[in-house]
Amino acid sequence: MSDARFPVEIVNGVPVVAAPEEVDITNADGLRMALLESAARGPGSFVVDLTRTQFCDTSGLHALVGARKRAQAEGGDLLLVTAGAAVPRIFAITGLDQVFASFTSLEEALAQIPAVAGGAPHSDISPGTSALPGISPDDAGA
Repeated sequence: MSDARFPVEIVNGVPVVAAPEEVDITNADGLRMALLESAARGPGSFVVDLTRTQFCDTSGLHALVGARKRAQAEGGDLLLVTAGAAVPRIFAITGLDQVFASFTSLEEALAQIPAVAGGAPHSDISPGTSALPGISPDDAGA
């Protein structure tokens, strides 16, 4: 069962995890559980809606990187929806903006998933380096 702070909704057949205003060490396990719940709904891609999120610390970033790695191992991906400048800035500072596909609306993200209404797959994003100690796109664990 997902944490109430991280509800999982199915939109056009795709799991969408909605994140709260802050993601930090106090609730990162809730994010991890919601991401696992989304991945358990079948192999494929899913979306994390960070439009309300103003802050995400390294524990939240670790959860996202691990979930993306698991999704890719199953032939899918994890796409992000962001709004404003706060979260994109965190991703830019850490280099994760080169790792994650990020979109400004849920509709735009869903259009990148092939199974959704004839959407075309997004181009492969070449992994960048991360400023997070012990995390790289290739070795981030679950």
